[in-house]
Amino acid sequence: MTYDIIVFGLITGVVGQIGDLVESMFKRTNLVKDTGAIFPGHGGAYDRIDSLIFAAPFLYYYLVVFIK
Repeated sequence: MTYDIIVFGLITGVVGQIGDLVESMFKRTNLVKDTGAIFPGHGGAYDRIDSLIFAAPFLYYYLVVFIK
């Protein structure tokens, strides 16, 4: 159980950072400062959940395959 929590945290941290970097790359490529106007000055609503969007599928896969 402890092993699963450690792996779960590592996956979330690494893949979440990758998601944030990919979203930043998309914004820089398209010369866009914010992805929306809901949270002005904070990068937009998408910038708030970009890590979760990338990490969720990996975490789901880990849960389905390794934790039964």
